[in-house]
Amino acid sequence: MTELYAVDSRILNKYNINGPRYTSYPTALEFHSDFTEKDLIEAVATSGRKELALYLHIPFCHSLCYYCGCNKIVTRHRDKADEYLDSLIKEIETKAAYFREYRVKQLHLGGGTPSFLTEAQFSRLMAKLNEHFAFVQDAEMGIEIDPREIELELLDHLRALGFNRLSFGLQDTNKEVQAAINRVQDTEFVAALIKRGRALGFSSINLDVIYGLPHQTAERFAKTIVDVLALDPDRISLFSYAHLPSRFSAQRKIKDAWLPTGEAKLALMFDAINTLTSSGYVAIGMDHFAKPDDELAIAQTNGTLHRNFQGYTVLANCDLLGLGVSAISSIGNVFCQNEKHVKTYYRLVDENGSAIVKGLTRTRDDDVRGALIKQLMCNFSLDIVAFEQESGIALAEYFETELHSLAPFIQDELVTVNDARIVINPTGRLLVRTICMTFDRYMAKQVNQQRFSRVI
Repeated sequence: MTELYAVDSRILNKYNINGPRYTSYPTALEFHSDFTEKDLIEAVATSGRKELALYLHIPFCHSLCYYCGCNKIVTRHRDKADEYLDSLIKEIETKAAYFREYRVKQLHLGGGTPSFLTEAQFSRLMAKLNEHFAFVQDAEMGIEIDPREIELELLDHLRALGFNRLSFGLQDTNKEVQAAINRVQDTEFVAALIKRGRALGFSSINLDVIYGLPHQTAERFAKTIVDVLALDPDRISLFSYAHLPSRFSAQRKIKDAWLPTGEAKLALMFDAINTLTSSGYVAIGMDHFAKPDDELAIAQTNGTLHRNFQGYTVLANCDLLGLGVSAISSIGNVFCQNEKHVKTYYRLVDENGSAIVKGLTRTRDDDVRGALIKQLMCNFSLDIVAFEQESGIALAEYFETELHSLAPFIQDELVTVNDARIVINPTGRLLVRTICMTFDRYMAKQVNQQRFSRVI
């Protein structure tokens, strides 16, 4: 096992607690209903940024995957998406007026299953986006794809509309595992989709894989990783299955007895990580892998990797506008989120052109802590002098209590702290979420902690 993952399971279990993924700080659990549309408009006016990333949430799925915790609507009726697009376009028209001086550098369609939409629905949506937003010529345009319910030709249409990045939900290639999570799919067809995507000129292809699913064994999951490597994606997301049946009713269809034990799950993770890294992929942050020439790998090497509600990215200077049911935005010094229930979303958009129901305006303390957490989450290291110059604080004084609380991590050789840097050691990278919780002022309340998943 390489040094990066030569971590004693006793240490991992000691720190494997519930905690945030820190796609934002403060996390969405701190958003409050006092936030209004006026707060968003003021944030746009004072942001100082003129580059924008767009996230559109398409909530529909053809069938229910039992492991899923996303905001989704399961239906076989594609015409329901027309009603949704009516409201989404109204929201686009309202919000675009705030961003007339911006240029869109990134578009991402997530869900749910964005590939639920028909070609005509995709054309309608993209026409409205291009009508109301100004896209840069080389904008990054990505979409999440469920490979079970599409034809190869859909990729031709997406490419013609300007999409240049694809992400496929593979999860596992073993049929018994697929049956247990109600997601049976053909790996050969995924291979055909990837081949077609490359021929069409899609510049980046990602595969999502999940460990800890029912009926996964060391042998079966090793075969899944071999299958993934044969597909030769540019990026791989290796996610831990978070079994939270009390929060997600579909997960009650997965029996506890089917799941790997804690030790077995850790072994699945270790074996997958080491197979991927020994095959040439670079570990990005805590759960992503990319080829060495990928922009994420280069950004991590340069110390410029960034993190937002969409995960790891190289777009550090973009505001993020979320559109659609449950979508989250990060504009200037505010975070805000749309209504999560689709019928209420329709009503709010119809009445107001917007469906924001909660958010927050960050304090100076939020920004200081958020910047520190982001550096550790993305780059595993904090240059103390540079951080002090940028934030205007004396780190040893400002974080006196937190630095003292790092003592157990230092003793277990997960973290190194000196006058120049805070460094997450190679053996601590899998526990970076737990380490970052030390600097999270809101974690002291404890009340929210059980609403997060385990860090591994």
